Parts: sequence; structure tokens; C-alpha cells
Amino acid sequence: MTWQRVEKLFGKDNLQLLREKRVGIVGLGSGGGFVALSLAMSGVGHFVLVDDDVLEEVNIVRHVADRRYLGMNKAEAVADLIRQRNPNAQVTVIPERVQAHEDALKGLDILVVGVDGENTKYILNEMCLRLRLTAVYAGVYERGEGGDVVIIRPYDGPCYACWSEALRGGARITKDPNTQELDYGMIGADGTLEAEPGLWTHVVKVASVQTDLILNELLRGTSVHEVMPANTLILANNALEIMEGEINAPHTALWVNIERNPDCLVCGDRMRLADESAQRLSLDALADSSGVVFEEDEA
Repeated sequence: MTWQRVEKLFGKDNLQLLREKRVGIVGLGSGGGFVALSLAMSGVGHFVLVDDDVLEEVNIVRHVADRRYLGMNKAEAVADLIRQRNPNAQVTVIPERVQAHEDALKGLDILVVGVDGENTKYILNEMCLRLRLTAVYAGVYERGEGGDVVIIRPYDGPCYACWSEALRGGARITKDPNTQELDYGMIGADGTLEAEPGLWTHVVKVASVQTDLILNELLRGTSVHEVMPANTLILANNALEIMEGEINAPHTALWVNIERNPDCLVCGDRMRLADESAQRLSLDALADSSGVVFEEDEA
């Protein structure tokens, strides 16, 4: 297999570096599957894929796997697609829920969070803090109107819990902290996250940005690495009011920086989960803090 075009972009040494990188992806649905395959096609050489779900008919119009994989575990299906595009890639598949497999995340260079359920995202957040593992989260907004991507570095900026509380909860975050706030538009009256699916094009637009930021993070310290303006990128697929009173035109984006909350119930100064003496925080306590209602979900 030839990699000349990728090598021209990254350079020979950096392509070799990507071959040595270990990427974990939890959730191999429409977004996670696209990211996994795109990373493999960009030269990443080692993958740990975690998903206990199977590919169903309804998934086909928004998934990298086609009808040949119906009834197959999603992680197994994406693993096969990775091997077809990057035969030298080493792929470990865990066709189960991630909660029982924290050890599989040890030694990763980055974790891609491709699940929709907030419950699992909070559990993964705690795992990443304990393992000091950088994670990249992405979300597509209602009807695919936009989306966001964030890189979470443990104790270097927010954890997912305080990031989510700030962004999803409408905390004031940019320009004038006294007057402007994010209009996320997906929190229902009962506190749950609400969303209606967008088209495949909407999903992969966000997933493409997520992939690009992951590659940039994996190449940190090299000549091709670029310093990003902030930790969160919000994309508008349609005309979207991201900041109150300001309409972003279709196909534009806005960088915002979410600060770590020193009083966060998960990563705050008094709740360092990396400390073995710290007690595991219950999701009920997080719900009380963030206003989000957790429901049982799959990963």
C-alpha cells in the first residue's frame, strides 16, 4: 500500500509517528465510525474500538458500514473497514460496554468519544481523569443545524463535566462575560439533552473537524502541529444563533474557550479523581449540579 500523498502532507517522520499512535474510540456509530476510518486512512496505526451495539437497517443511511455488515457488531464492522483501507493497522475490538474495560484505555495516546448518552460521557470523563488521558468529544445539534468539538486535557482546562455545565447550561463564556451567552438550544424542560438527527452530511462535517483536530493533537510537538485558538469549536451548518443576538452565517464556525471550574464536582481542586483517596462521584450529584437528567444509555 502506498502512502506518498499522506507522506507529502505530514512528512515521512510524522507519518511514521502516526503509525505508532494508539487511538481509542468508544462508540462506533455514524460519527465514531467515520472518525475511525478517516484516522486509519490518514496513517494512524493502532486502534481500540469499543461498542456493544449491532448495525441495523436504520443505521445504514448514516454509517460508513453498508448492508454487508447488517447484524454485525459496529466495532467489528468498522475494524474490517479499517483493515481494508490500512492493512497494517493493528485493531483491538471490544464488543461490549466500556464500563467494564477501563484497562483497555491504558496506554492510549487519545480517546475519541463517539457516544450520544451523557451518562456514558460522564463515566468516560472520570476514566480519562484517572488515566490522565486526553479525550475528544463531538456533538451534532438538533436537525444537524450545527455541532461542536472539544479537546479535553485532564487538569489542563475543563473536564467534560465542567465543560458541559458551561456550554450546555448556557454559562456566559465569551467576549463580554457580563452580557453574552451560548444559545445551545438542546436542553429540554426536564433537563435532558434533546436532539433530532441530521443528515449524513451534517454528521460527517462535524466528524471531519473532529478527525482533523485529533490528528493535530497526535502530532503535537512536531513541525506540522498548529496551535488552536481555543479548546472548543462550534460549527453552524445553517444560520445559527451561537451567541445571543449574533447570527452565524451557514457554514461558518466560532472558537470559544471554556475554562476549568475550580469548584467542579469532578475535576475541582477538592475532587481530584486522579488521587486514589478520592471517592467516585455519583451521577446523581452531577445531575444536581448541572441540571442534566441522566438516563440509561449504551456505549
